[in-house]
Amino acid sequence: MTATHDITARQQPLATEFGYRTTAAEVLAGHDLGGKTAIVTGGYSGLGLETVKALAAAGVAVTVPARRPDAATAALVEVPGVTVRQMDLGDLDSVAAFAAAVRNAGTPIDIMINAAGVMASPLSRTPQGWESQFGINHLGHFALVAGVAGQLRPGARVVAYSSTAHYLSPVLFDDINFEHTPYDPWIAYGQSKTADALFAVALDARSAAHDIHAFSVNPGGIMTDLQRHMPREELLRRKWIDENGDPNPLFKTAAQGAATALWAATAPELVDRGGVYCEDCSIKGIVSPDHTDAIAGGVKEWAIDADAAERLFALSVQATGLDPFAD
Repeated sequence: MTATHDITARQQPLATEFGYRTTAAEVLAGHDLGGKTAIVTGGYSGLGLETVKALAAAGVAVTVPARRPDAATAALVEVPGVTVRQMDLGDLDSVAAFAAAVRNAGTPIDIMINAAGVMASPLSRTPQGWESQFGINHLGHFALVAGVAGQLRPGARVVAYSSTAHYLSPVLFDDINFEHTPYDPWIAYGQSKTADALFAVALDARSAAHDIHAFSVNPGGIMTDLQRHMPREELLRRKWIDENGDPNPLFKTAAQGAATALWAATAPELVDRGGVYCEDCSIKGIVSPDHTDAIAGGVKEWAIDADAAERLFALSVQATGLDPFAD
């Protein structure tokens, strides 16, 4: 199938009462989420942990897939209504086993937030042979959503974490795995974040008929475990930390960084905006190919291009053997 909705029209700017410093709790205030269920990847550290805390406080029963279940259980011990299940996002077999367990449990899903990821990591391959950032950040999440798509009930929303790092690269369809060109960890990361945004475009084109919508979000700059592959010298050079190791004051807190995904998962004004890229609890529109201002924000056209989204979706179906919402 092809993406029939006009994603360019939907991506037009949309201002809200929220903004750059809005927190996860502030976004959910006033929402009645009792009785709803969610899956949050990366839900035991950084933005994912703040997301789970806010959802649980709003009455949502949350399932957290975890490569390290013991660590997840320890991090979430004081958060009510959370279930931890084993899953390695980088291994499609592990994702398939988790999805099967969710299907067997029969619990419907209202919210999926794909917050887990890796950034600027050294070159490595997943067990299925994919470059790890693409394999984890995109394909693992594609397989997860596809595997539990039948559990998503009408009104459900799927939120994919993208980033302004999508400015760095479109999806390199001719060499996704860096088999013929030198590996650049930042280009690989940028490609994976573009892929996350394109996934939302193509998924929404299929799921909208079932009253299920998908969105991508840029959470903003936040110091979390995501920077674990970056040496101190690089963090200093980029001015992400100062000499004392303190984060740049322009960065968001984790609670602020989690807000946009929760806004995308609940905002009524997005019901007719499926597939769009969101940031700062708003939509900032499309920017030029040479745009580099991460603070001003906006999305590059290559990250919401319907043709690229369809090409990536087809590749992902072939890679995983799964086709969510296939006719």
